[in-house]
Amino acid sequence: MLNKLGSYGQARLTADRARTWAELSGSPLTSAAAARELTIVLRHQDRGAEAQRLMATAASAVEATSLRTDASVSAYARMPYTQACTAARGGHRADALSVTEEARRASRRLSAVAPAGRLFPISPAAVDLYAVGVHWVLGDAGPLWKPGRTSVLTNSPPVNARPAWAPAWHARGGPGATRADSPLPALDA
Repeated sequence: MLNKLGSYGQARLTADRARTWAELSGSPLTSAAAARELTIVLRHQDRGAEAQRLMATAASAVEATSLRTDASVSAYARMPYTQACTAARGGHRADALSVTEEARRASRRLSAVAPAGRLFPISPAAVDLYAVGVHWVLGDAGPLWKPGRTSVLTNSPPVNARPAWAPAWHARGGPGATRADSPLPALDA
């Protein structure tokens, strides 16, 4: 919440404390969640390189669990997306696209709808949706609009995921889809 309000100093302090306690818990997923939040704050403070290192380390720790559970796969699929956003905002196109593909590969093992209560609620469709946001930040959402491309929105994503997608859809002439209560059209258009 502090991050969304623009209180980055307080957000960083809070996220850093959360990360310390998460590390003490011994849970790779809890540590990953705290690292992700701190990464987002660092990104907003224009500390992209530090954010990238933090997220890569956290992703490696989750990957070291052998991704034996859906919860660990879900966490792992979400983490490259956070890395991709950070890389895109830092102007590192190749890195952003590479880790976006890693998120897609990991998400193929997930169910079409994320179970309620999951620490990292994400589905393959949501990963594709977030990819739109990465391409938008890179200034090129075009590859996602190819005719005949399978819809990335086969299942309605959560409302909090729509901001990643809405600007790109709006630029393609679909302003109604930028409202949180509107149905999301297929990207086949």
